[in-house]
Amino acid sequence: MSLTRRSPRTSESGPNGNSVWSRLSLRLKDNAEGFGPLKGSLSAWRIGMIWLAANLVVTTLLTGTLFVPGVSWPLALGLIVLGSMMGGVVLVLVGNMGTRTGLPTMSLAKGAFGLRGSFLPAAANVVILMGWVWVQSMLAGVTVNFLVEQATGFSSPVLFSVLCQLLVVCLAIFGHEGISKVEPWLALIILAIMTYIFTVAFNSYPVSDFAALPVDEELGWSGIAVLDVVIAMAISWTVLSAEFNRLAKSQMAGVVGSAIGYVLSTVLAMSLGATAIAYVVLDGGAAVSFDPTVIVAVFGAPLAVVIFLSVMATNTMAVYGMVSSVVNITPSRKLKFLPTALVLGAISIVGTTWQALLDQFTAFLTVIGALFVPVFAIMIVDYYIVHKGHYGRDILRGHGGEFWYKGGVNIAAEAVWVVGAVSSLLLTYVAHSPIGATVPSFVIAFVLYLGWALATKSVVRDKLVSTHLATGKPNVAPADS
Repeated sequence: MSLTRRSPRTSESGPNGNSVWSRLSLRLKDNAEGFGPLKGSLSAWRIGMIWLAANLVVTTLLTGTLFVPGVSWPLALGLIVLGSMMGGVVLVLVGNMGTRTGLPTMSLAKGAFGLRGSFLPAAANVVILMGWVWVQSMLAGVTVNFLVEQATGFSSPVLFSVLCQLLVVCLAIFGHEGISKVEPWLALIILAIMTYIFTVAFNSYPVSDFAALPVDEELGWSGIAVLDVVIAMAISWTVLSAEFNRLAKSQMAGVVGSAIGYVLSTVLAMSLGATAIAYVVLDGGAAVSFDPTVIVAVFGAPLAVVIFLSVMATNTMAVYGMVSSVVNITPSRKLKFLPTALVLGAISIVGTTWQALLDQFTAFLTVIGALFVPVFAIMIVDYYIVHKGHYGRDILRGHGGEFWYKGGVNIAAEAVWVVGAVSSLLLTYVAHSPIGATVPSFVIAFVLYLGWALATKSVVRDKLVSTHLATGKPNVAPADS
């Protein structure tokens, strides 16, 4: 995979043109996601492998450990499949916007929120991605620390978390192009090890034993709560869906690749987590959720390898996603790649020392859902219904044009976002919804923004020819791609 847009290599002028800083800056610029649209060339298979490699990650796996024995093992597996498919619809729709325009997710937010109004969702996106980077590096560090402590007696989870993220930042700056070439192979290695773990589990205990595992109602889980978390996981990945899918050569490639890749990876990883923690309970252990050492202690080094490799691959892409969001905020000033990457990288390294975040993971997912479910509902309405599947080149401007609205901000979109986010939090913590918070908050934001568009006659009446912003050529419908 390549999350990059290659630009012609030019020489640095001036007395410092051959300095380490200049060479590093040029390398990052040549291999980074910069401002503007990108025309992709990857097949459905390649896009699918990107999503497979990205989401076969420790956080997805450990999310599965949250559910069992809070709900029964069969119910957990069924809800994982259902929630992945439901959340995957939003992910695919937003990803397809990236394929059709060539723009990353937060650049697309300018269409609905305005050239300046998109700053807030873009800032929220950076915060969310930073949180993911911290959580995943901490989990990798805890896992490495567990193995080192067993072998040597030395223990420092914070140190190993920092070292893991330091390696990620170095890979993101120096070697992302190389890592992108081997990510499909990493996915295959991870799948092979996951197959081994499933085999060990089911050879030790029959499936009937997993299905008969008693439910522990004191853990406070319900089927709706599980479904909400699984959908929230898809929403959390949607912040990068256009970044990935704009690399697709056609809408069909992007839609099919992301749908299969995301759903398959989520179902496999979460089901492995649910099965692994069920195995621990059947083996007489305690169901300590979201702790990699509990299942690594049972399945050994192969599972630790899965955790480490997945964090290296996924966090590298997350760092690039943060850089992409920041440099696309102000196109008229075009922030420099290297300083942006180094500043964000430094924050990501320092943040891994905040180990208490691991105890707040479900709250973190709730915040993601509250913030971004209404954002994506608004974006989907604005692109597919209000603008009839077409954003013109005004979305690339820094000032003025169709997406300037009033002072660069679409007040209606911002207001609907606030209502949707508050509704999600109220339905989660105050007036508990019998159908969860994610679906209702999405519907609320969708209906309110569509109602505003219809009431103000903002829906485009003319039949538009959707064109790719990088090429100016018409897009072909997915069925014909």
